[in-house]
Amino acid sequence: MAISMAGFKEKVASKKQAVKEAFSSKEAFLRAIEVRNTIEDGTTTGHYKRADPRWMNEDLEPTPPEKRTWGFKTYCMFYFGLSFGNWSLGAVMVGIGLSWWQAIVVIFIAQAIASLAKAFNSRVGTMYHIGYPAVCRGIFGFYASYYFVGARAALAVIWYGVQLYTGASYFANMLRAIFGSSFHDIPNSIPESVGITTNRMIAFFLFWLIHFYFCFYRPYQLVRFFWFKGVVMLPAVFGVFIYCMVATKAQFGGALPAVTGSRPLGWLFMHAINSGMGNQATLITNQPDIARWSKTPGAAVWSQVLVQPLASTLSATFGILATAAINNVWGLQLWNPWDLLDAIMDRHFNGGARFAIFLAAFTWTIGILGTNIAANMIPFGSDVTLLAPRYIDMRRGFFLAEFLGYAVVPWKILASARAFTSFLSGYGLFMASVVAIMVSEYFMMVKGNFFVSHLFDPTKDNEYYRYHKGWNIQALIAYLIGIALPFPGFVATLGAPGVNDGGRNLFSMGWILSFCTSFVMYWVICTFWPTEAQKAIRARGLKREQIVSEQLLTHEGLSVDDEEKNVVDVETTPVKKDDVS
Repeated sequence: MAISMAGFKEKVASKKQAVKEAFSSKEAFLRAIEVRNTIEDGTTTGHYKRADPRWMNEDLEPTPPEKRTWGFKTYCMFYFGLSFGNWSLGAVMVGIGLSWWQAIVVIFIAQAIASLAKAFNSRVGTMYHIGYPAVCRGIFGFYASYYFVGARAALAVIWYGVQLYTGASYFANMLRAIFGSSFHDIPNSIPESVGITTNRMIAFFLFWLIHFYFCFYRPYQLVRFFWFKGVVMLPAVFGVFIYCMVATKAQFGGALPAVTGSRPLGWLFMHAINSGMGNQATLITNQPDIARWSKTPGAAVWSQVLVQPLASTLSATFGILATAAINNVWGLQLWNPWDLLDAIMDRHFNGGARFAIFLAAFTWTIGILGTNIAANMIPFGSDVTLLAPRYIDMRRGFFLAEFLGYAVVPWKILASARAFTSFLSGYGLFMASVVAIMVSEYFMMVKGNFFVSHLFDPTKDNEYYRYHKGWNIQALIAYLIGIALPFPGFVATLGAPGVNDGGRNLFSMGWILSFCTSFVMYWVICTFWPTEAQKAIRARGLKREQIVSEQLLTHEGLSVDDEEKNVVDVETTPVKKDDVS
């Protein structure tokens, strides 16, 4: 005991000395806050000779084999958990003007398209085990990638805050079920203009605190949590649905909506599909961040194609039918599950009902927690590592997301003018063009061949990904063309005048139109004006994904020079401009 106490005191003294030294000068402070894997000789972990901590850290490198812990079943459960909580998605479709059965059809179509887009965009992650920031470097260039990664990170932190507030609504259900009126009737001391009540602020703060625990873990360590999330969602959602059917005797009356939109049905369908895609746009973009942890190439690809459309459609169908029956019999207008749980407690405030509501609210809280981690915290943490690799790793990015998610005051966002929420919903068209170029580059232009070590070398020696001073001009042109067509309609949703019906209709196809346009334009441009990497791959006649090598992607001390000698003679000789016409 004395030895352990002495060791503890020695450790504390060492920490105090380290803190004191850190504040002794600016240079000492900067050294102290460097990420742990950065060492003083200018490399990060020694895997690449030209690695520089300004451009690389552990989380930007390919995921080593021991951290590839996600198998096919894990991905199935992961996507089931993400998709089966879409209870309110039907309300969005009905609000657009579709009938109940049309809403179900549109949800299935939108989720099927989203799952296919995810599958294609996840391929690079499953094969090379690199995340979205590293992929962006290889496709858009070292400096252009800052925009594409930064834009996604900004959106992630806003949605992180919004999901915090959504989860707080379920947490408030839990607290009411436990403490009853003593929590529900807490006097509100917050001005109405703030947009949140005292009891909801308490719930928000507690739910926010829970997220801190998960900031310490990288995705490969969260397999059991995502399994738990997926397992508990089904009985909870199904149980609430059964209650609604039994309590109302499935009397829908006139509550199942018919078509109410004034626009032609075809454009109404396209608008609804676009709205459904907007629900998935950000996660589609960051697929490499999720797929990089895959044990096998197919695990992250086929799981979502098989699971997501069915799980999302089933959950949304439950939501449409259950709330339609409740609204008809109880004479209410409830579409959000937390409002439904509150309404049930208003009518059945006994011990059994409160316990059941607690279980349902707990499960939905876990669902929102998992969704926030997967769709926002992990992407943001991964993205910001690109911005300052020497000082920010994935875990620090998680903590940064946690504080920024509170700082964006999400209750203000949700209570603000409709223009801002429309902006968030329509932001998907900007992400669609990014995904299109990523997919076009990987599958069409380079046939799945990435020179991984060059993703961390911004010098002039990088013949593949330096592009025009760090900017892939071909990709930027395709990106701008892709967002140009639906952009006027997007601006119209924010309240801008002067946009005709044609412009609004183009925005109804926003995600699909942007994706298809950028995909084709990038393919056409690069066919006649290829990048250096594309020229090299054509000149050497590389087959599809030929340079994928386990030796290249593991941490066995390979340098850039070693890689060039070992990968099937791919880089044994440099390509001169005269080699390719």
